[in-house]
Amino acid sequence: MLYDGKYLTADEFLSHFSMDCSCVMQLNSLVEGNQEFRRSSMLHIMVLLKFLGSYGNEAALENLGLMLGISKGAVNNYVRQACNAILKHLEQVIKWPSIEEQWNISGRIRKARGFVNCIGLIDGTLFPLAFAPMVNREDYYTRKGNYAIRGLVICDDAT
Repeated sequence: MLYDGKYLTADEFLSHFSMDCSCVMQLNSLVEGNQEFRRSSMLHIMVLLKFLGSYGNEAALENLGLMLGISKGAVNNYVRQACNAILKHLEQVIKWPSIEEQWNISGRIRKARGFVNCIGLIDGTLFPLAFAPMVNREDYYTRKGNYAIRGLVICDDAT
């Protein structure tokens, strides 16, 4: 899937794993020597990315295992092991932008989308709500018959 471009096109790969091949390879190079893995670190990373990028029935361990050619128990183990390996590098892979970076990001988002003091946007993800909102509840009703909010806006008062 990673190397020949015949199994999945670049767009299909991105759609399945939410990262392009070069980013997946970079992430793998960060964790490949980790003692956590009994098999290929690349397989662990791809299982984790597929799991994180799936929703509903697609995220069922059995379905992920069938797609990736491993058992549902292995899917569970690989996700846990890959998370543990990545979290050992937390300082390298997750960082909050500096004040200057926050100003630049917030300016671009304000210009493009009109959100003030916003330094991050995530779209395409449903976040379930515990109960229906009191105001405009119909705006939060999903086709699955529950209430959720789509996307997430991250704002920081410092910007």
